[in-house]
Amino acid sequence: MDMPVRGTPHPSARQRKADILEWCPSPNQGPRKNGLTPNIIVIHYTAMQSAQEAIARLCDPATEVSAHYLISKTGCITGMVAEDQRAWHAGAGEWRGQSDINSRSIGIELDNSGHTPFPEPQMCALESLLQEILGRWPIDPCDIIGHSDMAPGRKKDPGPRFDWARLARQGLAGPTVPPPDPQGFVETARASGFTATRDPEVLLQSTRLRFAPWRHGPETAQDLQLFYQI
Repeated sequence: MDMPVRGTPHPSARQRKADILEWCPSPNQGPRKNGLTPNIIVIHYTAMQSAQEAIARLCDPATEVSAHYLISKTGCITGMVAEDQRAWHAGAGEWRGQSDINSRSIGIELDNSGHTPFPEPQMCALESLLQEILGRWPIDPCDIIGHSDMAPGRKKDPGPRFDWARLARQGLAGPTVPPPDPQGFVETARASGFTATRDPEVLLQSTRLRFAPWRHGPETAQDLQLFYQI
């Protein structure tokens, strides 16, 4: 299936081709609302037994869920919804004050339980796919996010085992940069894009899940930073 090509790939991204193994069109899609086009990428994990099981669910009209792509543990990419269409992957949430994330985003599912590392072939395929999507749409790398970033407290994917720093080193995600004079943790988090909730505890949990999943306990000075040392 041909996709519109807009712009050029991010210069710091690895130059590999994202090979779509097959297209398995999902009926769970529709036009993007209000003329919106993608300016966000949302990364998920499937939390299912296999890629085949997840594809079957994402293509089942009874489930009313879908995604644009699914990447298996071996790096095989299955397309289910064309990028110019609205997939039903994000649900309720917000990022940088924007709602209706489904109309603004491209959703990528990774075959993973949420409790294990993401294999090298899968990460390589994801990097290639992200590189190509950035070449097609005007998406800032800071707006490549996890489901948990736009739905804190409700979602945890892609989870603490996902290597965000690896993507950031290639210009394929953040880092987010806090304002020069942060007034407090909540204000800093919201300025960095986490606008879906004002609950300090939920914000702390969701930002740590993204930036420092090893950190526990009360808020610390490090939690104000919200960026990777890369």
